[in-house]
Amino acid sequence: MIHQIKKCAVSIPSNIAEGSGRNHNKEFIQFLRIANGSTFELITQLILAKRLKLASEEIVQPIINQLVEVSNMNFAFQKTLNTTK
Repeated sequence: MIHQIKKCAVSIPSNIAEGSGRNHNKEFIQFLRIANGSTFELITQLILAKRLKLASEEIVQPIINQLVEVSNMNFAFQKTLNTTK
């Protein structure tokens, strides 16, 4: 589970960075979508860790809250890119 959590956490900024280097907004948006998928996957992994009592609520919940905020910003950014084609 630790490996999967690390993999998701690395995937989020990596996909955003890779997408920003693309030539077209459509490509960038696709990488932002992948980053959002990784964000939701990480949230799921953290919920599972909490339910399995591998991590406490006090540690996990603030991280989940931040990930939800990141996801919301990502969706808003995608919407902006869609309107500036």
